[in-house]
Amino acid sequence: MLITETEFTTNIEKYLSLVNHEEIIITKNGRGIAKLTSLKEDDKVETIKSFLGSLSNDISLEQSKDERLKKYELID
Repeated sequence: MLITETEFTTNIEKYLSLVNHEEIIITKNGRGIAKLTSLKEDDKVETIKSFLGSLSNDISLEQSKDERLKKYELID
């Protein structure tokens, strides 16, 4: 299903319930900007597993945050 960004924000609850039955593509100015799909139980488990072990035990949370933010810094 294709819907506009405005339609999605106006009727978000409707589309959050519909996403259990079909994929929803959100558009802005005629271009797709997001795809909304439901998470099946297997998908949820895999998503959680992907986060486990993503932090090293030998660095602090603050160091990990700094490292992650460096990826998005602009290089002149």
